[in-house]
Amino acid sequence: MRLRPGVPRRPSVAAHLAGALAARTGDEASGPALALVGFAAAGSASRAGTLLACATVSAAVGGPALGSLLDRSRRPGRLLAGALVLHAAGLCGVLLGHGRLPFGVTALLAVVAGLAAPALSGGWTAQLPRIAPADRMPRLHALDALTFSCAALAGPALAGGAALLLGAPAAVVLAAVLVAVAAPVAWALPPADPADPSSGKHGGGGVRAVFLRAPLLRATAASVGCAAAQGVVAACVPTLGARTLGGPGRGALLLSVSAAAALAATALYARLPRAAAPGTVLWGGALVQAGAWPVAAAGGPVALVAAFAVAGAAEGPQLAALFAVRHEQTPARLRARVFALGAGLKVTGFAVGAAAGGAVAARSLPAALLLAAGTCAVSALPYAGSSREGPGRAPLRGPVRGGRRGRRSVRRRGALRGWSGRP
Repeated sequence: MRLRPGVPRRPSVAAHLAGALAARTGDEASGPALALVGFAAAGSASRAGTLLACATVSAAVGGPALGSLLDRSRRPGRLLAGALVLHAAGLCGVLLGHGRLPFGVTALLAVVAGLAAPALSGGWTAQLPRIAPADRMPRLHALDALTFSCAALAGPALAGGAALLLGAPAAVVLAAVLVAVAAPVAWALPPADPADPSSGKHGGGGVRAVFLRAPLLRATAASVGCAAAQGVVAACVPTLGARTLGGPGRGALLLSVSAAAALAATALYARLPRAAAPGTVLWGGALVQAGAWPVAAAGGPVALVAAFAVAGAAEGPQLAALFAVRHEQTPARLRARVFALGAGLKVTGFAVGAAAGGAVAARSLPAALLLAAGTCAVSALPYAGSSREGPGRAPLRGPVRGGRRGRRSVRRRGALRGWSGRP
């Protein structure tokens, strides 16, 4: 199809996913890079942790605000591109200011960089329906989730390699460049469609959508609960490495095992996106992770590696299922807000879990891993007794049958007035 004169060419799905992969790899590299710079410049692990915490906590705050702006914008792609550039510039500002400016100023620059970080996760994913037809979304959500797994595996390795070969500042520069190269892809996203009935309507916020729409609430509870459990486990990794694998540094290999398993499982799920309802994948994945962590607490090195592999394999498809639920259950006018808010809640859950896990692991490592297992199990409870998203029941897709009566029944299933139940 030939474009009319003056109509900008929208990016292909492949370009959009490539941009997502680059930006998310840069984001995954930025955490280790900031920690390395903080430690190398000051020789202080506390300063390294402070820089990382500033960037992480501000991401939870910036998510809802960025999502609201994206939903209200007539050119969300340009706003998204600006957020990517701001994030990259913030990382460079931290690098240039550390050791030259007061540490408080450098920490503030890390906060600024973190505010735009949700653009790399929920903000980017929310724009995917603008360039792809609805019937391709189940597979594309799985492929989009695959970019997270790839980034989690590649980002820290790239940061560590750059720091080893060229020094810690090179790791920050690499992370910033990877984020910035995605900006042209975001800039090329099509404008909001004025003919869309939801265009220009902004009633009902993302918070109201998440907490009053039952499928979204269940999916959010499962994802945040599992993120909190992952934070608990992350705090246990150095101790697990020291006690079971012969050194605290080897504990990081367990995260690589988990990321590789998530990558493989998500790739398989991308080929079979309709094999199970997204709700089933969410609560099933939570229960699988709940079963893996007691094995890690009680077993030896082989059981420990197996537990991380199983948990990672459950975690990967969960993310794709979460995207599918958000897409199916959120009107277009709120989509960016819901995605960005969800990303912020997961970051907060991970941070709270890491803090709690560190405190518990200092007294008892098995107790901390059992805490992670219990958190995963509790996160699946909202699905107990649910008939709408239980096993074998997929969310609504495609045309609604049954004429006016069928459409009215679909509308009544929405917890918010005026929701049609369509993607």
